[in-house]
Order: sequence, then structure tokens, then C-alpha cells
Amino acid sequence: MLKADFKKHTFRFIRPGGTSRGILTQKESWYIRIWDTRQPSVLGIGEASIIKGLSYDDRPDFEEKVANVCENINEFSSDYHHLLRDWPAIRFALEVALLDLQNAGRKELFPSAFVRGEAGIRINGLIWMGTPDFMLEQIEKKLEQGFSCVKLKIGAIDFDKEMELLKYIRKRFSKDTIELRVDANGAFTPADAMRKLDVLSTLAIHSIEQPIRAGQWEEMRHLCQKTPLPIALDEELIGVSDQKEKQKLLETIQPQYIILKPSLVGGCKAAEEWIAIAEQNNTGWWITSALEGNIGLNALAQWTFSLSNFMPQGLGTGQLYHNNINSPLEIRGEHLYHNAVGSWQDPFETDLG
Repeated sequence: MLKADFKKHTFRFIRPGGTSRGILTQKESWYIRIWDTRQPSVLGIGEASIIKGLSYDDRPDFEEKVANVCENINEFSSDYHHLLRDWPAIRFALEVALLDLQNAGRKELFPSAFVRGEAGIRINGLIWMGTPDFMLEQIEKKLEQGFSCVKLKIGAIDFDKEMELLKYIRKRFSKDTIELRVDANGAFTPADAMRKLDVLSTLAIHSIEQPIRAGQWEEMRHLCQKTPLPIALDEELIGVSDQKEKQKLLETIQPQYIILKPSLVGGCKAAEEWIAIAEQNNTGWWITSALEGNIGLNALAQWTFSLSNFMPQGLGTGQLYHNNINSPLEIRGEHLYHNAVGSWQDPFETDLG
């Protein structure tokens, strides 16, 4: 017999994060805790993380649904992948909590060299949108830290100024030294997207995420067919939970890459469905976090390492917040590590403010 409860937590950004959808100063998460009544001291914890205006389950009744899942945990735990298909963040949290419970509540979900602290995961350095000076400051810091893959959010300030920043990086570092990725978050229009892709292609950009807003399959298909640089789908995958619909989307658009965020697509199992279909269609992929705290990031990192994808992954978000819980996760240079002798704070027993 399982029991469950939850706790809401509002993360506060150390510095506001700029995106094409606005400035982020805080983000909400709900921790879900599960235990077996026969062994109540062993606790499994997962994190349901949503991003306002983006998550498919960003709804007024989200917390009500979390409470309902906890009250009926035995029903949901037996078939969460089906019962929570319209609640991807909760489905991911429940998946992680159950896996943690099965592994004695140690938060060691996918045993590996990563969990033992013997190997790290190469990650990209994320550059948030802002003024040109602020973005340049971030770029300089990431390069000093040793990152060889940098991802810039674009689309919020003047495009020509963003190109000046990218040209500055390229002038200092060749494509053999620094891999540049850009994320437009759907900021381009179908009418101006190809012109901007042509300009970006002169700077040896690795890829661009979601150049136009999601839901425009034919327009995106056209871009992917004609693009001078690889296109990666991101927001396009949100809300697509049926396997046949996933197949249809990738076969229709035929992107060069897809980017998987388990909090937004429904967990690791759901993301693995996307991966299988992508590989059938010769589409590349990598994993990115979705502003989770360290509970969610830990699960993502362990799972990502198990997939043996050696591209830089987007997992370096744990240091964004004033009030994250302490964890064994560490960023050293351009790698994310799990310190085998590190310790965890219990989010249910800690006042994080």
C-alpha cells in the first residue's frame, strides 16, 4: 500500500532570465513524495516543474491535480503513463518518485559511472537574453569557465545586435574551438525566418531551436527542407503524447534534430518514445532540462548519461536559483558531475524560503 503527499516550492532566480516570452524571476515546482506503509522510512521524491505560458499542463487546477494524484497514488502508480498523458510534468514527477522508491530512496536512479562520480556529462553554456552588454558578459564568463559549446537565446532584442554578438564570438573563436547553438523560442515569423537563417548560416552555427512558433507544421517542414543550417524542434513536441501523432509530426516536418525536455513531454519513458521515432527517421536528438530544481535535474542527468549520447546536453540549470536544495550535482568546467560523497537536502524538511 503506497501513500503520497506533496509540497509546493517557488524557486527565485539569482538573476532574471530573459526569453522571447518575457523575463523570468521565479518558477514553481511541486515535490511529490511516495512511501510504502510497510517501510515508511524509505521515501521516493520527484519534482513536477512547470514553466508559465509554456508547459502543456500550465493550468489553474494544476495543484488540485497533484493533490488528486497523491490521494489516489495506488491507482496512478500502476498506470501513470496512460492516466497522466495530459499532465506531463506530474507524470515525470511520479515516474521519478517511483523509481527513487524502488532504489531505496537514495536518489540513485540509474546506476552508472556518472552516479559513482567517475564520469561527467558534457553540457552547453547557456546565455540568457538581455542587453548586448549583459549577453557579452555571460559569453565571456562561459568561455573563461572552459565551455566549448555555447547556446544563446535570441529573438528578444534587435536581430542585428544579436548578430553582432555572434560575429564577435566567431571573430575570437573558430567553429573548431566553439560550437554555437541558438534558440529562437519561436520568435521568427515564417515570412522572415529564411532570411535570418541565411544570415546565421554565415557564422557556422551548429543549429537553431524552434525558429518559428509551434503548430505550423507545413511552414516548419518548408524551413527544414530549405534551411542552410540544422533546425531542432523544441516547443513543437509539447502536447504531443500519442505515439502515432509523434510519428506523423516527425515524418511531416523532417527536422534535423529534436530536443527533449521530460518535464514538458511527459517523462523519460515518453522521451524515449520520441528518441526511437527520431532514430527511425534519421533525426538527431539531445536532452535539455526545463528549469527544474536539483531533484528534477538529478533524474534527468542520470537518465541522460544512460543514453550514451555524447553531444553537449542542456543540463546546467541547477545554479540559477537562490533557493535550490543542496545536492551532489556539480559543474566543473563544461561537465556536470555527481559527487559520490555529496549530500542532499530533503525539500520536505528544509525551509528554502
